[in-house]
Amino acid sequence: MTIRPFAAIAALVTLTAPAVLTAAINNTETERIAAAATVLEEIRTTSDRDIPKDLWDRAACVAVIPSLKKAAFVIGGEYGKGLVSCRTAGKWGSPSFVLLEKGSWGFQIGGETVDLVLLIMNQHGIERLLQDKVSLGGDLSVAGGPVGRDARASTDAQLKAEILSYSRSQGLFAGVDVSGGILKADNDDNHDLYGRAVTGRQLLVTNQVHAPKAARPFMAALDRMSITASKADPQQ
Repeated sequence: MTIRPFAAIAALVTLTAPAVLTAAINNTETERIAAAATVLEEIRTTSDRDIPKDLWDRAACVAVIPSLKKAAFVIGGEYGKGLVSCRTAGKWGSPSFVLLEKGSWGFQIGGETVDLVLLIMNQHGIERLLQDKVSLGGDLSVAGGPVGRDARASTDAQLKAEILSYSRSQGLFAGVDVSGGILKADNDDNHDLYGRAVTGRQLLVTNQVHAPKAARPFMAALDRMSITASKADPQQ
């Protein structure tokens, strides 16, 4: 029996179609990407630049965790999911889903939701991100970031920190202490986003994997943020 080329191609497409369908992300993941992009857009359009542009320009990677949940009743905890992207030759690479967990103990009660932004400031910070999980304040030094138009008000601790952290509540950003938190890749969500298992190095360092269409809102927001920061630089 002779199989025509067209029929063979059609059969191949039929066989591979299920693998393509499994690459689709769910609504929760799509909403998380959109929320992270919104956080960046709102930073970009803030008139007094809550996160200093010079720190943004120096950051090797940026992680955005929208709607971080903070709850406390004697035993407190924080939990959130977001995305991180790193720069190579001035361009943002494909993002990785990440999650942050943190627990605490003490007399406390209440709860709130905040947006969290982490600036990873150097290559050592990137290498640490490639581990299965990283302890903030342990494996990586972390400090609440300064706010305002520039970083000249930075303390010595902030200048030396590998991660500068910011939280936003009620529309205002401020430096925040996330020491004791655990940051790690969300491998299940990354599998959904890319349709296969990917490594942190492929995404954050070597750029061997292209960002899928679903990640475009976040990538576009990163690009616009960087363009705005560049235009705001009085030295240019």
